[in-house]
Amino acid sequence: MSDDIESLVLDLVEWVAREPRSYAEVFDTWRTSCPRLPVWEEACDRGLVARRSGANGAAIVVITDAGQHFLWAHRRPAASEPPRIAAE
Repeated sequence: MSDDIESLVLDLVEWVAREPRSYAEVFDTWRTSCPRLPVWEEACDRGLVARRSGANGAAIVVITDAGQHFLWAHRRPAASEPPRIAAE
């Protein structure tokens, strides 16, 4: 994985982590016509973000537990421990 895409995936996950985003907003903001920069697809394939149904039935994008760990691993918050993953 190139550093460029890794950095962009991190940006996307951080952006979604701030608040759930509508699927339309994410798609409009992060779409690309460049097949070498598949940021949205990469984040989804890795399970860092997920599409869910919001309260009104509209599709939203949220960060996953894997996404939280990805953020912790790449930009450590003030906490000294990584977030815990709930058992599935």
